[in-house]
Amino acid sequence: MSAVPLDDNQTPKIPDLYLAHYRFLINQGPVELREDAKKSLFNSIKENNMAPFYKIMVEELQVPLDTTLYNQMKTKNEEELKKFDEKVVDAELNQGETEVNEAFLSKADYYAKIGDRENALSAYDSLLKKSITLGTRIDIIFTFVRIGFFFNDYSLVRPNIEKLKELIDQGGDWDRRNRLKVYEAVYLMSVRDFKGAASLFLDTLSTFTSTEIMSYQDFVKYAVLTSIISMKRVDIKKKVLDAPEILEVISDIPHLEDFMTSLYNCKYAQFFRSLAAVEQAHLRTSRYLLSHMRYYIREMRIAAYAQLLESYRSLTVTSMAQAFGVSEEYIDQDLYRFIAAGRLNCVIDKVKGVIETNRPDAKNAQYQSVIKQGDVLLNRIQKLSRVIDV
Repeated sequence: MSAVPLDDNQTPKIPDLYLAHYRFLINQGPVELREDAKKSLFNSIKENNMAPFYKIMVEELQVPLDTTLYNQMKTKNEEELKKFDEKVVDAELNQGETEVNEAFLSKADYYAKIGDRENALSAYDSLLKKSITLGTRIDIIFTFVRIGFFFNDYSLVRPNIEKLKELIDQGGDWDRRNRLKVYEAVYLMSVRDFKGAASLFLDTLSTFTSTEIMSYQDFVKYAVLTSIISMKRVDIKKKVLDAPEILEVISDIPHLEDFMTSLYNCKYAQFFRSLAAVEQAHLRTSRYLLSHMRYYIREMRIAAYAQLLESYRSLTVTSMAQAFGVSEEYIDQDLYRFIAAGRLNCVIDKVKGVIETNRPDAKNAQYQSVIKQGDVLLNRIQKLSRVIDV
């Protein structure tokens, strides 16, 4: 990968999370993507002289160790680290504390860039013990979070997100506050808090600059996927379907436009087809969502079934099967599982071939709640009056 100039709002890709994506695809991704991912991973390792990470990957993937390549990269690493040490010495002799800290930070960044996890964390920890600016301290903690994402080590992610909140409250700028929202959204999505993730993704749609963690297209993709599963229909229309930032790029993301519009427009057969396509193109290829794929697909099917059933007191199994573009047997079996689990408020009359809804009466439930709370209040008043009379 060639170096790309950074603008003032961009953070260097240290470590480069695309390599973590390739690593995921090789180990868990679709079979047809694994070979290309392997080539991309090892090309990046070679281009960036990532000797420590190369050794990790060779052992993990059980591929032959290219001793010549490894020694070349290791020598290059040693040469670069020696240069950083010389810069530190020069800064200590001829410059001020700020320049010394910058030299130490450059060395720590280099360790992180080549995938030397332990030395990177140690070098950053040493810097945090020094007298550094709040901004630098915040940026180091952001790097800890990225290292956690890179190595799939969530013991590094959650605690450091909490530290970032504390530090940014002390004086973080606008850009770092927005960056934190993106990082936390990715974390929440990865632990299946789709509602929390969607809120943060949507909050930063117009201010996204965190290209060190993902591309803008991936950011929009995750914003849509987490929103559709967690938000109410009216909010999806307002915050997702009509969001100009999403509309600007949604056509460039395969299958996603059909997915988000078909459910809202009650085109259920189209929705089922797009859901299957989203599963293959986006869920199976995401290291953040693969472990939640079965849950996601199940919840989206339930949402679609519930949305259709809300419009009817009863409908035939045949008509529902036709609406979703599937067989009657499939609908019958799928609905049965969700009804038995208490996820859908309906019953199936097998004799008549009819699905009858039995939606709970919200007003009646509220009335019963008021009556119950009123009884409790009256009992308390009566006890209080007896105490006062005494």
